[in-house]
Amino acid sequence: MAVEQAAAASEMMKELISYIAEKVINGKSEINEDTPLVSSGLVDSFAMIEIFLELQRIAGRKVPASKVQAKDMDTVRLMFATGREVWQAGEKPEFA
Repeated sequence: MAVEQAAAASEMMKELISYIAEKVINGKSEINEDTPLVSSGLVDSFAMIEIFLELQRIAGRKVPASKVQAKDMDTVRLMFATGREVWQAGEKPEFA
């Protein structure tokens, strides 16, 4: 079960990375799950909103904006870790 969850998380990260690369930064740079997005200047705060919404769509769950800080959104890995923390902390799951 844990292996399946890890594989699913990996696929979701790949999907979000593809989305960012193609739709947000238009292939201007190669990125991976640890690429700094905001702190490197690759994306701005408006793009982060778009990315945050796509993360929720891919995961099929909502993350209350009040539970997210800019530092939690600088890399794809951090975004998913933040989502996991919120979902596991007993937040009422809201499905997208």
